[in-house]
Amino acid sequence: MSRILSSQLSQHIGQRVTLSGWLHRWRPMGGFGFVVLRDRDGLTQAVVDSPEQLDGIYAESVIKVEGEVVAEPKAPNGVEIHNAQVTAISQAAEPPPFDLFRPMLNAQLPTLLDHAALTLRHPRQRSLWEIAAVSMDGFRSTLRRQGFTEIQTPKIVASATESGANVFKIDYFGRPAYLAQSPQFYKQTMVGVFERVFEVAPVFRAEPHDTPRHLNEYVSLDAELGFIRDHHDVMDILTGVLGGMIDAIQTQAARAVGILNLKLPAVPAKIPALHFTEALELVYKLTGEDARHEPDLSPQHERVLGEWALKEHNSAFVFVTGYPMVKRPFYTHSDAARPAYSNSFDLLFRGLELVTGGQRLHLYNDYLSALAGRGLSPDAFEGYLEAFKYGMPPHGGFAIGLERWVTRLAELPNVREAALFPRDIARLTP
Repeated sequence: MSRILSSQLSQHIGQRVTLSGWLHRWRPMGGFGFVVLRDRDGLTQAVVDSPEQLDGIYAESVIKVEGEVVAEPKAPNGVEIHNAQVTAISQAAEPPPFDLFRPMLNAQLPTLLDHAALTLRHPRQRSLWEIAAVSMDGFRSTLRRQGFTEIQTPKIVASATESGANVFKIDYFGRPAYLAQSPQFYKQTMVGVFERVFEVAPVFRAEPHDTPRHLNEYVSLDAELGFIRDHHDVMDILTGVLGGMIDAIQTQAARAVGILNLKLPAVPAKIPALHFTEALELVYKLTGEDARHEPDLSPQHERVLGEWALKEHNSAFVFVTGYPMVKRPFYTHSDAARPAYSNSFDLLFRGLELVTGGQRLHLYNDYLSALAGRGLSPDAFEGYLEAFKYGMPPHGGFAIGLERWVTRLAELPNVREAALFPRDIARLTP
């Protein structure tokens, strides 16, 4: 008999079938017992009349179950296996350090991360990455429908993208090189080739943070597009992308949504937006904290603005535009009417910065001036600047942090829970 999956059982009532997977749980009841098998599609319950079949077989062993499919309303998916014969394919060497059959894993986060190879088998933990995987698919398909081309850019680079202080330096055959902080330079360059591009890939930040919202390696969902009027065109594209990601989750990951009990947000046709100066005024009005001369938003400010957007606009999202130029990279386009402020934005999702984006400079001489203003030599950016030397359209883009997206969707307390094998200031294994 060919193997079938848990989700296919209802199509085989009255038939003898074979399933293979992991021993999720064994419940002996005296002269019989219940085996719960886990495969990639879910759980199957099987009634075992000869409990000795399970002697010496620990949870998480890989097993094969053969038996007859019977309708049983109390069983998972309304069916179970009777007269089950269980065969061990690959036995676990010892019992797992925690029970994977429980609804929630009963261990502290460091323990769960130390045992990631096992932790990720838990239906809830696995569902988090199912949401991530489907989100990436929604990101890709939405942009492809709008004429974007997927690219892959180098992750070993000759110079820093954002700043020199937050890069991982490596030895590249005797020369200094760095792990890429973002694909920014390359995706801008590729606007000169395809006009609209996107990338899904890891990026690296050597920031010595130890917070629930930071990782030193994360997956960045990047997009860049040419022939824009200003950053508002980029915001419109981003809004559509978020809608596409939510649609993908709803249609492709319904089981994961149920396991995690997700409350998926609606993406407004027009996400509410505040200029940076308005945002600080609002924070002052709502909290009494005078941060009106600060060049950036604090995490507390982001939470306050997120609560405001939900209360006043019934939106889990809010744009903050026009950040001060002093807090934005050299390639950022300034606001012509207010040169101290930028044509850039952050998108806050449920009170956490999720996306950074904006309009970029596109004129070669503007780049030379911007670099000089930051005390940077154009020689270090020669390959990047060549794209602008030979003509580039007005353009802009954005980057979504995948793990932060999943963190806020599932309302997790720590971004590490949304990463398969997180890398932070203290963790390099597993």
